[in-house]
Amino acid sequence: MKSLLRPCARSIVPRAASGFLAIGFPARNCRIWNPRRGLTTSKEVDKKLVEKLPLAGIRVLDMTRVLAGPYCTQILGDLGAEIIKIEHPTRGDDTRSWGPPDAPYTDGVERQFPGESAYYLSVNRNKKSLGLSFNNPAGISVLHKLVQRCDVLVENYLPGSLSKYNLDYETLSKINPSLIYASVTGYGQTGPYSDRAGYDVMVEAEMGLMHITGERDGPPVKVGVAVTDLTTGMYTVIGVLAALYARRDTGLGQWIDASLSDCQVASLANIASSGLISGKKDSGRWGTAHASVVPYRAYKTKDTNIAVGGCNDKLYGILCDKIGKPEWKADSRFVTNALRVKNRDTLDRIIEDVLKTKTTKEWLDIFEGSGMPYAAVNDIQGTLNHEHVLARNMIEKVDHPSCGPIKLVNHPVKYSRAEPKIRSPPPMLGEHTDEVLRELLDYDEAQIQDLKDQKTIA
Repeated sequence: MKSLLRPCARSIVPRAASGFLAIGFPARNCRIWNPRRGLTTSKEVDKKLVEKLPLAGIRVLDMTRVLAGPYCTQILGDLGAEIIKIEHPTRGDDTRSWGPPDAPYTDGVERQFPGESAYYLSVNRNKKSLGLSFNNPAGISVLHKLVQRCDVLVENYLPGSLSKYNLDYETLSKINPSLIYASVTGYGQTGPYSDRAGYDVMVEAEMGLMHITGERDGPPVKVGVAVTDLTTGMYTVIGVLAALYARRDTGLGQWIDASLSDCQVASLANIASSGLISGKKDSGRWGTAHASVVPYRAYKTKDTNIAVGGCNDKLYGILCDKIGKPEWKADSRFVTNALRVKNRDTLDRIIEDVLKTKTTKEWLDIFEGSGMPYAAVNDIQGTLNHEHVLARNMIEKVDHPSCGPIKLVNHPVKYSRAEPKIRSPPPMLGEHTDEVLRELLDYDEAQIQDLKDQKTIA
C-alpha cells in the first residue's frame, strides 16, 4: 500500500501566563503516515505523551457550532487531539452571544460581547480558534490547505450546503484520502427529513423522548439539558475513533453520517425494545417513577425531595425498616413487586406521608450504610459543590487570558494510564489565526495581512 504523507507528532509546551499545557504545532519536516499505527513513523513521537494523551498526533479541523459538534470535538481535544476551530471572523460560534451569564473580561479591552458566554465556555476548551470566512476563494484555499494537514474534519452544516464551497466529503477526500469527515446533522444525509434544520427540542419531540418525559398526568416536557445534542456528540466521537482505528490498517478515511434523530432513537434503549417486542402503545410518562418497579422514585420530604429505590423485595424491606414501618413488609398489598406496582398509588402516598415528617438531611443520615439506593434531589449549585463531585475532580479552575480564573466541568472518564484533562481554556475568537497560518501553513506576514485586508480572516 502506498504511504500517505501525514503531519508529524506534536509536542506539549507550557502555555504562557496560565500554567496550563497547550499543544504546539509540529515541526515543518512532516513524516510518513504509518497506516498500521495511526501516528507517524517519526522518532519524534513521544510514547509517553501518547500514553497520557491517546490522541496526541491527531489533528482535527472543527467546523461546528453550538453544542453537538463542539461537544464531540472537545472530547477529542481532552483525549489529546489538536483541535483547530473555524469560526466566523466577526460573529464567531453562535454561542458566543448566548449569554448571560458571561465570564466578564478583566483585561480592560473593549469587545463586541460583554464577556465569554458560559454556554460557549462549556464545550470549547483545548481548542485553537481560527477566525475565517470561506465565502470566497481565499478562505476556501486556506481550508483546503488545512485539510491536507488534518486527520479529521467535523462539521454540522445542513446536508449539501458545503458542496458549493468545495468543502464536501467527495472533494476533500480527493485532497486527503485518509481524511475522516464527520457530518453532524439533525436528520442525517438521507431520508425525507434530511433537509430539516436539527434542534434538540424538535428531535426530542419528533423521536419520542418528550412523550415519555414529564409527570404522569402532565404535558410532555423536554429534558433539562440538550441531551440529544450531547448523545449525538458522544456517538460521533465513537464514530471518529472507530474510523481512526480502521485507518491504521487501510490508510483510508471515510465519511461519518451522525444525526440527532438516529442517536435519539438509539437512546430510547429498553423503551424502544419494549415497543418493538410487544407491538403495543407505550405506557406514557412516569415523572420520577418507574413503569415496572415500585417504590422507585423521588418523594417530598419536610424541606426538599429525596429519591429512594426499593427495587426488589429485599430493598423494599430495608426501606420499610428504615422509615419505621416494618409491618408493610408483610402487608398483602405489597409483598411482591407485582403487587406493589398494582397498588402503586397507595404505597407511594403512604411512603411520602412518612418521608415528609423529616428533612432530606435527616433521611440521608438514616439511610446511610443501609445498602438501599437513595439520593437527595440536588439543584445545580448543590451538584457543583457536592463533596463527591469535588472529590472526583469534576470541577477545575483554569486561568483564562482575558477573563481571569474560571471554573469548568472536567473530563469525566478516569484511566489507569491516560490523563485526559483541560490543557488550555476555551479560546478567544480568532486567538490563534496568525499562529495557525504562520506555523502550520507557512504563510508569511504579508500574506496574512492581505487576508486580513480582504476580511477573510480576523
